[in-house]
Amino acid sequence: MNTPADKSALLAKLMDERILILDGAMGTMIQRYHLGESDYRGTCFVDHAHDVKGDNDLLVLTKPDVIRAIHDAYLEAGADIIETNTFNATAIAQADYGLEGRVREINLAAARIARECADAWTARTPDKPRFVAGALGPTNRTASISPDVNDPGARNTTYDALVATYAEAVDALAEGGVDLLLVETVFDTLNAKAALCAIDAWSDRSGRRLPLIVSGTITDASGRTLSGQTTEAFWNSIRHARPLAVGLNCALGAALMRPYIEELARVADTYVSCYPNAGLPNPMAETGYDETPEQTARLITDFAENGFVNIVGGCCGTTPAHIRAIHDAVKNLPPRRLPREDAAESPDVA
Repeated sequence: MNTPADKSALLAKLMDERILILDGAMGTMIQRYHLGESDYRGTCFVDHAHDVKGDNDLLVLTKPDVIRAIHDAYLEAGADIIETNTFNATAIAQADYGLEGRVREINLAAARIARECADAWTARTPDKPRFVAGALGPTNRTASISPDVNDPGARNTTYDALVATYAEAVDALAEGGVDLLLVETVFDTLNAKAALCAIDAWSDRSGRRLPLIVSGTITDASGRTLSGQTTEAFWNSIRHARPLAVGLNCALGAALMRPYIEELARVADTYVSCYPNAGLPNPMAETGYDETPEQTARLITDFAENGFVNIVGGCCGTTPAHIRAIHDAVKNLPPRRLPREDAAESPDVA
């Protein structure tokens, strides 16, 4: 099971058998270490001209033991899939820290750390193989929306620039040994299309096609992404990429996300993922979000009981305790059945 086709087949087989568990928030866990500027700099960036505190992706180079410990905590909690610590590891996002020249190094190190952790846990539990998803975040720029309310035509990035920055990340993640790619927290579908273009180009060059998950984010009660698409429109905009799974993450939390994940489960002809925030932001809460592990697990259990999901996990504010509670809550519940399976069982109509 070493080729991308093998991994895709294995993941599909597992998702037909049970609901898979994705890990939880990386940033929430990093905050618990109370790292300072010197921690982020390590020994490699002592003389770097920009402040780097808050650049969590950089920690794969300067504090790899912290990232390794977080991965291990999620794997111990029951995660089948862990994400690389690369949500902002693109040249566009790293430019804020003056580190756009270290993007390849960051992605490669992140993939190798996650790979080592996943392989170690697979060796411990061979009946429960673990997988690494190469995380590709949305960047901090948008190709569809003007940053200037007085100039609707203005843009602070271009499609070609996004393709180039994603291409660099994809190449390094693949070299580092990820099992699949996760284009996540999609608030602007044009940004996601740039990521998908970069992935296609890598596949053409390498002759390999890694399994793909695309996860959008509904930003408010309007039920739309930031760039204005409904859930169904989002799916129809990216379905040409033939993702192994499509889903929603972040933003609203599970309670408010329910109608949109239900809609996605209705229209998508592939597997469905869902990893919401732990409710809404609350600066007084320990994790910065409202929900306890039990509350998040109860809400996600509803998704599973209604046949909406094949992969579940957590986004902002979730911890290994949340992932363990989710794992325990859904472990005996059946996964969502693909529409084609239902169709195959339907009698032919003359």
